[in-house]
Amino acid sequence: MAWLVLLVSGVLETVWVASLSRSEGFSRFVPSLVFVVALGLSMVGLAYALREIPVGTGYAVWVGIGAVGTVLYGMAVLGEPVTVMRLLCLGAVVGGVAGLKFLH
Repeated sequence: MAWLVLLVSGVLETVWVASLSRSEGFSRFVPSLVFVVALGLSMVGLAYALREIPVGTGYAVWVGIGAVGTVLYGMAVLGEPVTVMRLLCLGAVVGGVAGLKFLH
């Protein structure tokens, strides 16, 4: 269960980062509200998961999911460049995160 909660918390990290970008410096209410809620839920989920998962592994997986999700969001929604090198780097992050999960 802790791994599932960690996965959802990582996805929520992507949500809060995207909302932060959309909030335009907290000048837009709805994206600012989504940011606060997603950030809170993401942190609560991370805290819950870290009761069973070692902190180094849990944090690295959480950040990795959030980082990959945020880059994919940027490429899919914001028109950021999709290049072979960016995709290879994302693959390296995913491989590292998967490795930490399976070595746990």
